Amino acid sequence: MSKPIIRPIQKKDNPQIARVIREVLVDLGVPKVGTAYADKALDCMFETYQKKDAAYFVVEENDIVIGGAGISKLENYTGKVCELQKMYYLESARARGIGAAMMQRCLETATAFCFDSCYIETMTYMKAAQKLYLRSGFKYLEKPLGDTGHFSCPVQMLKKL
Repeated sequence: MSKPIIRPIQKKDNPQIARVIREVLVDLGVPKVGTAYADKALDCMFETYQKKDAAYFVVEENDIVIGGAGISKLENYTGKVCELQKMYYLESARARGIGAAMMQRCLETATAFCFDSCYIETMTYMKAAQKLYLRSGFKYLEKPLGDTGHFSCPVQMLKKL
């Protein structure tokens, strides 16, 4: 058994990461409309992140993608704010420090891209994720920034970089 590694997404990862994200969202009871589940980008994640100031990373263990996360400029917002996007892990990857390591990688990348802040949206009942965000320095907002299209995500958070 190999140790999990965090690496940039490759084109060959598209089917695996799409399956991981959809599986996690279904397991957590997330609505299929107004969340990442409905994003067109889900089936072409590699291509989606091949733009300026964007990056997506996957966690691979034993040649299997078990999770991922990325950053990209916050859509429909002026300013140097990125969004932490599509951070999801299979149950086998949780509570192992992988999320914290991925968070660090994404925030370091956001800083290297010269973003001033990082934004995230999540669900109210995703308490474990919110604990990670709070430990990483995110603070709750009273309303969303930009317009991500994720109208079913009622919790918004921001971290100054």
